[in-house]
Amino acid sequence: MYRKNYDIQMVITDLDGTLFNDQQEAVQKDLNTLHGLAQQNIIRVVATGRNLYSALNRLKPDFPIDYLIFSSGAGIYHWKSKKLIHSDYLPKEKVKHIARILIDYDIDFMIHELIPENHKFVYYRSKKYNPDFERRFQLYKDFAEPLDPLTETYQHACQIIAITNNKGDLYALLDKEIQGVRIIRATSPLDGTSIWIEVFPESVSKAHGVEWLCRYTGIRPSKTLGIGNDYNDLDLLNFTALSFVVANAPEDLKKIYPACRSNEQCGFTDAVKQIITMD
Repeated sequence: MYRKNYDIQMVITDLDGTLFNDQQEAVQKDLNTLHGLAQQNIIRVVATGRNLYSALNRLKPDFPIDYLIFSSGAGIYHWKSKKLIHSDYLPKEKVKHIARILIDYDIDFMIHELIPENHKFVYYRSKKYNPDFERRFQLYKDFAEPLDPLTETYQHACQIIAITNNKGDLYALLDKEIQGVRIIRATSPLDGTSIWIEVFPESVSKAHGVEWLCRYTGIRPSKTLGIGNDYNDLDLLNFTALSFVVANAPEDLKKIYPACRSNEQCGFTDAVKQIITMD
């Protein structure tokens, strides 16, 4: 357990399943906590796997944060000025190599355009029906184009997302076959069961995003607090000086990090108040 009243200068929270409740909303108690952090000059950061388009659709323009790390760290957005301040990409040669591997193994995947248009993508649909892939496709079908393996001209991309019900083999396969990339495993936010394997540039992760922000703002990593709920938060939680997982996190994560209340019980506020004295 942590003692109270650390000198925390930056608080970083995941969004879905952490700051957001199960209705994908931040409740008033947690919003009050975010406002309270600002009164103490503590920088507030949301670090999410959502792309910028998706995050902006869910967060109101006056949402009380200072920075948004989106697409698992591929981009960073200054909230008050509404300006992109950092982004990264996969080179087209790497995109082509990864796509060919996934096509050979007949795996459903999406190749997302460069930030800030990374809600747009080309997609490959395998021969097997994949309900979670179809759910995500329906959400973004207005921004999607089919990939033709015979004619596709691959371009630089923000990321590649492969969606599978196989929890381990695809991650191991890509980790073995592809060098110089970041491979992130995440539980699907749509069905809570399927696995999304997200491939990013090697320099991309939530932790690297926070590290970049620490340099940008002049805040030492030793003065950071992180809160998450899933495997794609692991690098973030390993980076921040103090780290919590919400009670709805997988059991194996709760064996590693102190647990606060669930996302349905204002776990964000609970974690913050265990460390920082709030009025």
